[in-house]
Amino acid sequence: MIPVAFDYAVPDTLDDALARLAEAGDDGKVLAGGQSLIPVLKLRMAAPSVLVDLGRIDGLRGVREDGDAIVIGAMTTHDQVVHDPLVARYANLLVQAARAIADPQIRHRGTFGGALVHADPAADLPSPVLALDAEFVIAGRGGGRTVAAADFFQDMFTTAVGEDEILTEVRIPKREGWGTHHEKFTRTAQQWPIVGVSVAVRVQDGVIAEARVGLANMASVPLRATATEQALVGCPVAGDAASDAAIADAVAGVAEGTNPPDDANGDAVYRRHLAVVLARKAVAAAVLAVEAS
Repeated sequence: MIPVAFDYAVPDTLDDALARLAEAGDDGKVLAGGQSLIPVLKLRMAAPSVLVDLGRIDGLRGVREDGDAIVIGAMTTHDQVVHDPLVARYANLLVQAARAIADPQIRHRGTFGGALVHADPAADLPSPVLALDAEFVIAGRGGGRTVAAADFFQDMFTTAVGEDEILTEVRIPKREGWGTHHEKFTRTAQQWPIVGVSVAVRVQDGVIAEARVGLANMASVPLRATATEQALVGCPVAGDAASDAAIADAVAGVAEGTNPPDDANGDAVYRRHLAVVLARKAVAAAVLAVEAS
């Protein structure tokens, strides 16, 4: 299908972009990488009167350090995230998740912020960003505000970003020395996860001292498995049968409280079982990553 007619604005500054959005009202849409929006427009599932393209606003791109956090610009591509040394050093879980997105062509066009604002609960990025306690910086004509990851994802395809606002950057606390792993199950290559699990662990004195666990496609929003995180603390990481059993016990309830969908890829019972299996694998791999670092 062909999209309905629309006006196309390409502002050079963030202020100009916000002004164009304000003028458009509810009929305006932001275009970042376009890997989610363009198919929606072609299917006429959205029919905005104005598209505001952020491609010329250089200040929305790149990765930088800022105290105890790294800051990823919303227009930074997935490929740039994969290859950035700061992300690899301090938030390697994002490298692993971004590397799993679709194919190279989409990773070179799709943007970090665009994928997060799209807020598909089956996408690769929302769950690791949630698990890493990210903060989202959102700009509006009245000024900027910062939203915690726990408050950012509000429902399927719905975030805290208003119709007249733009996500400008994401702040990720530095976690140097942590082991991380992004595990997802798909039926075909380049498919979004039927279930995804993102894990980060800090090991001290032979046991897990801290853990972070994010779940994808287990509800209408990405989930943080806080009870499992607490259960993992104190688990030994010797790599023997006893430590394997301790980790398996700790993640056995990872799907409790979730509300996974029923669709052609699997029902809710199947997804809950998958979440436990993938969590066990992801934690074991994260622990190995600590030992290898």
